[in-house]
Amino acid sequence: MKRRDFIKQAGVGAVAAGAAAAPAIAKAGTKIKWKMVTTWPKNFPVLGTGANELAELITKMTDGRIKIKVYGAGELIPAFEVFDAVSRGTAEMGHGSAYYWKGKIEEAQFFSTVPFGMNGQEMTAWLYYGGGMELWQETYEPFGIIPAAAGNTLVQMAGWFNREINSTKDLEGLKMRIPGLGGEVLKRAGGTPVNLPGGELFTSLKTGAIDATEWVGPYNDLAFGLHKAAKYYYYPGWHEPGTTLEALINKKAYEDLAADLKVIVKNACKVVNQDMSLEFAAKNNQALDTLVNKHKVDVRKLPDDVLARLKVLSLEVVSELAAKNSAAKKIHDSYSKFYKQIAAWNEISEKIYFNVR
Repeated sequence: MKRRDFIKQAGVGAVAAGAAAAPAIAKAGTKIKWKMVTTWPKNFPVLGTGANELAELITKMTDGRIKIKVYGAGELIPAFEVFDAVSRGTAEMGHGSAYYWKGKIEEAQFFSTVPFGMNGQEMTAWLYYGGGMELWQETYEPFGIIPAAAGNTLVQMAGWFNREINSTKDLEGLKMRIPGLGGEVLKRAGGTPVNLPGGELFTSLKTGAIDATEWVGPYNDLAFGLHKAAKYYYYPGWHEPGTTLEALINKKAYEDLAADLKVIVKNACKVVNQDMSLEFAAKNNQALDTLVNKHKVDVRKLPDDVLARLKVLSLEVVSELAAKNSAAKKIHDSYSKFYKQIAAWNEISEKIYFNVR
């Protein structure tokens, strides 16, 4: 009797254990479907295709355990509602850049780009080896979002203009599409910054709704046909010397993943972060050649006095942002410390090499 009771109890225990284990087994074999919303036009070169690449890479690396459907700006939600959509869980991922959310988190702009600040290589180094990533995660934590670097535009162009910029006076009254801290700098120089999604730039510039626009660089600008809507193409991109593009990941969706899937998602972002930068580096020069030699674009350097004035105003804007709250100060202190250190090294490495080669 005792033996039969023991076997009976053992059988009941095994069934119970099996029942308890079943959800975990089912979960491990479940095909996970995510949505990714972006601030970019669908399939737009590098920006939109980079988001596609991120989704495809995650699917391939997980052997199909995670499948992600990508939505371009306006397909599921408007371009500038990506952050809120990921925060709410409407979409599990997003792709954009942190300065688009300045109305919600002003200090987030430090994780995108700072006028006259670090370039793409320096920004990525700060994020991964200078404490920037930890601060970024801390900043998005209250919103239930995990950020990851997922691309960098490198140094951009100053933009397309339908009026000549010969002095600081020419900035007064200039209505220009320019986001982030750069927009605030233009405002202090007497201009009017406008924040528009990429899909509206050509029409706004062509119709005169704006006098000028910045977008990215030759490769993306050529794809939009901006040379057909403006007379002058100015450089350098003082406002965006190395803009970090970000993947936004809903924290709950991420934490529900198995450990190996979490590693894959994070590392896929790292791969795309590098790949997008390399694509910009490779294709901007080809596109510039097309713009100049085929389309006869008038490429000009901004006058030194204009750049000097914009730099003074940039320092003011950044300093004021850093003083707004303790979080902004903490991020700014980290950014500034790393900037000074890496700039000192680049003075005798990258900069001198470019000058002598």
